Amino acid sequence: MPKILIVGGGYAGFYTALKLEKWLNRGEADVYVVDPLPYMTYQPFLPEVAAGSIEPRHALVSHRKHLKKTTVITARVTGINHAAKRATITPQVGEPYEFDYDIVVVTAGAVSRTFPIPGVADEAIGMKNIEEAVAVRDQLLGNFDRASNLPPGPERDKLLTFVVVGGGFAGIEIFGELRSLASSLLPLYPTITFDDTHFHLIEAMGRIMPEVSLKTSLWVIKNLAERGAQIHLDTQLSSAVGGKIELSTGETFEADTIVWTAGVMANPVIRNTDLPVEERGRLRVQADLRVIDDKGVVADAWGAGDVSAVPDLTGGGVGGYTVPNAQHAVRQGKLMAKNIVATLRGEAPREYFHKNQGAVAGIGLYHGVFQSGNIAIKGLIAWFMHRGYHGFAMPMWERKIRVFGNWIINFLVRRDVVAIEARDNPRAAFQEFASRPRVQHQGHEHPVGAPVPVGGEPSKR
Repeated sequence: MPKILIVGGGYAGFYTALKLEKWLNRGEADVYVVDPLPYMTYQPFLPEVAAGSIEPRHALVSHRKHLKKTTVITARVTGINHAAKRATITPQVGEPYEFDYDIVVVTAGAVSRTFPIPGVADEAIGMKNIEEAVAVRDQLLGNFDRASNLPPGPERDKLLTFVVVGGGFAGIEIFGELRSLASSLLPLYPTITFDDTHFHLIEAMGRIMPEVSLKTSLWVIKNLAERGAQIHLDTQLSSAVGGKIELSTGETFEADTIVWTAGVMANPVIRNTDLPVEERGRLRVQADLRVIDDKGVVADAWGAGDVSAVPDLTGGGVGGYTVPNAQHAVRQGKLMAKNIVATLRGEAPREYFHKNQGAVAGIGLYHGVFQSGNIAIKGLIAWFMHRGYHGFAMPMWERKIRVFGNWIINFLVRRDVVAIEARDNPRAAFQEFASRPRVQHQGHEHPVGAPVPVGGEPSKR
C-alpha cells in the first residue's frame, strides 16, 4: 500500500489525517503522522489558557486518542529527500533513522518570528504553544505574590509591569486577557492597587488589528485604555536587556513579563528539504495544495497551513496568499485529504477557495469584538460570539465538552487563580530534604553532594 507521510500534527496535519481516515478505503493507503508533540494545540485558546479561563490540557487534542487508524510517531522530521522519497526522523531518545514514503504532506506550521533586538531572545516569551501560555499565567500570578510583599519602588513596579509586542489578533487577545486577569486579582491583594499595575502593548504600525476596520480598532484601543492598558502605536521595541524596555520614542521602563506576538515564519524544517520554497521561506504550492516548482507540479508532494504559500483565489490575501491562521489551516487540511484520495483514485483535485466571513476576538472577560464587512459588533455580545465560535470550532466533541465545562464552572465559581511555578523545577523540594549517603573525607563523614569544609576543623552540626 502507498505510505502517506504527514509532517506535522497541527491544524492542517491533524485534519488531513482525520479526514484521510474517513475517506480512504481499507487497504488503500497507510497514513503516518510525525510531530514532536503528541497533541494538536488549539491556538485561539492560548490567551484564555494564560488568563486561567481554560484548563491547559483542554486546549489540546491527543493524536493517539483521536487518530485511531493513523500511525502516530512522536519525533521530528529533520530532513526530506523527496527525490528519493525518504525522510529523516529524529526521536527525542534514540538515533535518527530513514523513513521511506510514497506521498509526503508538509504541514509543519510556523514558529515565532523575531528580530535581532537586544534582550528579546533572553527576556521575552512567545505565544505559540501551550507551555508558553501556562508559563505566562504562572509568572503573572507569581509576580502578584512577590510584589504584595514589597514596598512601593522600582523592584515592585517591574514585577507589576507587563509588555506585549505586536498588535495583531494574537497580541491584542493575550493583552486583553492578561489585563482582565490582573484586574480580577486585585481584591485578593490588599497591598496592590489598580494603579500599581501597568500594561503596555507595542505596535510598529499606526494601527492595531488590520483584520478589522479602523473604526473598530479604535474602539478596541479605547476599551483597553479605559481598563488601564496603554497601547504604543508607531513604536518599535529598541531593547529589552535585563527587562529594561527601551522604545523608539525614547520612553523607557522596566518589565518582568514580555510577551512576543509580532509575527510568525514558516517552520525552519522546510530548509532541510529538496522541496521548492518561495522568497519568504514557505513551501511553494498551487491552489489545489500540490507542491510546484518552476517546471510544474512536483509529484506526490503536498503542503498546507502556515508552512505553505497557498494562493488566495478570493483576492483578499496578503501578497496574494492566504494569511497564516487556524481558519485557513483547518479548511486546507480537509480539502487536502479529499484531493489526496482523489488523485489516488485517478480523479482531479479541487482548488482551495475560502472567503473570510469575518473576524472575532475576545479581549478579556466579557469584552469582545466582531467584524464582518461593514458590520461590527462590540462588547458582551461579541464576547459571547467569540466563545461560541471557538467553542464549537474546537476539534472533537470530547474536547468541546471539556472547554464548555470550563466556562460553566468559571461562571459559577470564577476562574482559578492558582500558580504552579514550581512545575519548572519539580524536583527542587524533594532534593532539598532528600537524604544522601555519607562518604569519608580526611577522616570525617560528609553527605554526598554537601560542601566539604576547606582548611581548619570541619563545622560541627
